[in-house]
Amino acid sequence: MRPNLARVSDDELMEAIAKDDLGAFDEIIRRYQHFAWRVAYRFLGDSMEAEDVAQEAFLRLFKAAPRYRAMAGFRTYLYSILYRLCIDYKKHKQPTYTDTISDMPASFPDAVEDLISEELGMEVRRALYGLPLNQRTAIVLKHHEGLSYAEISQVMDITIKSVEMLIHRAREKLQRQLAHLKKA
Repeated sequence: MRPNLARVSDDELMEAIAKDDLGAFDEIIRRYQHFAWRVAYRFLGDSMEAEDVAQEAFLRLFKAAPRYRAMAGFRTYLYSILYRLCIDYKKHKQPTYTDTISDMPASFPDAVEDLISEELGMEVRRALYGLPLNQRTAIVLKHHEGLSYAEISQVMDITIKSVEMLIHRAREKLQRQLAHLKKA
């Protein structure tokens, strides 16, 4: 009789996937599809690109299942796959152009506040995406995903000291680029 997969650990699911258990693979996807998309979106800034990267990450996860070893934790392993895919995607991405213009915001009483909030968010995202990819990665993993420096070092395959330096430099650059927001 098959155990309830919702109660099976990620590592046990990976063992089952290594034996071509598609039910276990479906369970991993169910658990982590939103997570994978969210991580890719934070790196790439585009929902369609994030979806492509997340799907590719699951395909790579399936292919790598026989080699998977539960050492750093499943989430860290998945972060590593996503990180490498995002770097590859950025390296090979071609710019796309569009003729469409987004709609004007509706004029409701709170429309001005919504527009200001949206513009501030866009400015922060623009500054974040202006960082070198390794600095952006470290910042996203630390502040958006809540990883420790040790986990980030495993994902990025660098030393903890290098993670500290990347985050320090990224924070300095973001503070410089967004200093005008404090004055407003």
